[in-house]
Amino acid sequence: MRISKRVDQLAPSGIRAFFDLVLGMKDVISLGVGEPDFVTPWHVRARAIESLEQGYTSYTSNKGLIELRRDIAAFLKKRHGLAYDPEEEVLITVGVSEALDLVMRAVLNPGEKMLIPEPCYVAYGPVVELAGGEPVFLKTTKETGFKVTPVQIDQAAGRGVRGILLGYPCNPTGTSYDKKELEAIAKIIIKHDMLVISDELYDELTYDFEHTPMATCREMQDRVVYLNGFSKSYAMTGFRVGYVCGPSDIVGAMTKIHQYTMLCASITGQIAAIEALKNSAHDVQAMKKEYDRRRRYIVGALNDMGLSCHMPQGAFYAFPSIKMTGESAIDFAKNLLLRQKVALVPGDAFGQGCSEHVRISYASSYDNLKEAVARIEKYLKKK
Repeated sequence: MRISKRVDQLAPSGIRAFFDLVLGMKDVISLGVGEPDFVTPWHVRARAIESLEQGYTSYTSNKGLIELRRDIAAFLKKRHGLAYDPEEEVLITVGVSEALDLVMRAVLNPGEKMLIPEPCYVAYGPVVELAGGEPVFLKTTKETGFKVTPVQIDQAAGRGVRGILLGYPCNPTGTSYDKKELEAIAKIIIKHDMLVISDELYDELTYDFEHTPMATCREMQDRVVYLNGFSKSYAMTGFRVGYVCGPSDIVGAMTKIHQYTMLCASITGQIAAIEALKNSAHDVQAMKKEYDRRRRYIVGALNDMGLSCHMPQGAFYAFPSIKMTGESAIDFAKNLLLRQKVALVPGDAFGQGCSEHVRISYASSYDNLKEAVARIEKYLKKK
């Protein structure tokens, strides 16, 4: 056998496996891929073009451009009161996906466990497994707003548990946590001396209250590895720029792996990120306002047609129940695609306990959403 057992036993992405079916189909309305439908703001693109014209095509420091690291540190200080040393506590990565991989390899010893609230982003379990760790999934439900509770964490913590991987606002549910909820979780983290790997990529797309970084909770900054990036809030998915802020020993360990595997993020992407961070506040708010309009429309429409759906607090996903159809999530998604040409993602992709849900991305035009709703209603009436 030429493939390692660890990789051979790894399940393929549930999202990508399903969307192989979409390839080649015409007139499909895709509400599946989690990518902004907005184009990167022109001034950001223009700065990237200008940097190429000026000949900025080299490697950067393994840690990333110092100007970008300083700007990130200054932004977090001004926005949230967080203080990070840009020299030792900030690392630029190739998107948050690389950051997830690096942090797991940096902190996990073979067999150690990482708690993961479920439903969760498709990569969370696999990155733990690839690092030699064991993911322990904590099931959440619509009744709790898909939020993990301090009691669940307390009961799951113990010997061999290194920490918790918390993504909020959450992909796929849109669930987020306010400061009071995070403080309650923080008490359990401190009690059990755990780490928090905090994936806050959708922080700027929080609708009902201000986003609170976990690192701002009392006595938590030294326990939190903060992950963020530019893909979602700034509509810069293709630029592949993420970043990590955290304790210098962990960031240093991540940098060591990064320098041997990825070397550095694209200099063009990093220069564009500097421009985005400095001058895109208005663009971010405009996108957020439009996402909020779509959020309210799609959730209302889903509930009106009997597909029970909670109101997401952030990101750009709805996670309705399809239980009333009598179909599994996979069958519902396949039949809807084949009969009405609407693509969405079966809930199974986000956890074993999600077979009665589907994920709908409302990062699509308002007109597309209206047409998709009409097609879903037609499908339900013909069942």
